[in-house]
Amino acid sequence: MAKRKRLTPAQNGFLQAEPAATARGPISPAPIAQVAGETSANAALAELSDTLRTARAEGRMIEALPLDAVDDAHLVRDRMIQPDDEEMEALMTSLRARGQQTPIEVVTLPAPKGPARYGLISGWRRLGALRRLHAADQDDRFATVQARIISPADAQEAYVAMVEENEIRAALSLYEKGRIAQRSVHEGVYPTPRAALRGLFGSVSRSRRSKIGSFLTLVEPLDRVLRFPAAIPEKLGLGLAKALQEDHQFGSKLGARLREALPETAEAELKILTGVLRDWTRAQTADTAPETASLTSPAPRPRLSGLDSDSITRRLTESRIEARFDPEAARIELTGGGVDADLFAALQGWLKSR
Repeated sequence: MAKRKRLTPAQNGFLQAEPAATARGPISPAPIAQVAGETSANAALAELSDTLRTARAEGRMIEALPLDAVDDAHLVRDRMIQPDDEEMEALMTSLRARGQQTPIEVVTLPAPKGPARYGLISGWRRLGALRRLHAADQDDRFATVQARIISPADAQEAYVAMVEENEIRAALSLYEKGRIAQRSVHEGVYPTPRAALRGLFGSVSRSRRSKIGSFLTLVEPLDRVLRFPAAIPEKLGLGLAKALQEDHQFGSKLGARLREALPETAEAELKILTGVLRDWTRAQTADTAPETASLTSPAPRPRLSGLDSDSITRRLTESRIEARFDPEAARIELTGGGVDADLFAALQGWLKSR
């Protein structure tokens, strides 16, 4: 008789799903996926770096710079009048309440001057107000200045950036504009005054640029004796420029009168300028009046054109003009960047008056 097998009871987990696998560490991605991810991350980082580098080079990035990192004397400033206390207090009040809303513009200096690593292009008033606030309040909010670091191609572009910024934000006088044009020639930025006017004020109308050029002629003979030149109105300045161009003695007489009077206010100085110009105009009118029937009346005094010797020397030096005289050939030769049609016309007028 066959032996029967004994059946064992069914196991509890027999019909259940397989037990969960033992906990393991993170599953490593396939090698190709890991390489692709690293390549994508590196490309994104490189693109971000290039974007930031380009934005910084183009002056589109605003950075916080320590106040002493900016040299505010990097360029010859075009503003002669210091902001009065009321104007500066208003700016400081705005900075306290709202912070710096508009960044200044600076350029990286090729050779740092102590802690100063950047040269100021525009924003002189804002930088000065922040320095006053930091000195007065000792508040870290005013320890830095928001700045755009630009990269002008050359000194001409830097001067243009300063002038254009002040054309928009500051009411500069015609004298101040003429002065920065003259100083840019003196600094070697432009070869001639005409080139400076075209380069610095190319965006203004021709008539306005002509008026700035007229005031430029005041700077050379009068800048050292005028105490309030920015207060000279347009009509008076144009009259003075005309007198300086037509009479080489007018600048010397006017300078002597100013040194003698030493006016303490702008009003007093304007009164002197107006009086000297009025006297000169009357003298010119008398000299050009028709002769009377009297045969004994003196002949009219000839009008003198050109510049005095001191002005000629300064103009030749500042325009980088070299003059040579060859006695054997009886020839005078002028060379340099300042030799142009304007100089030739001025010399012709001066020679005709000799």
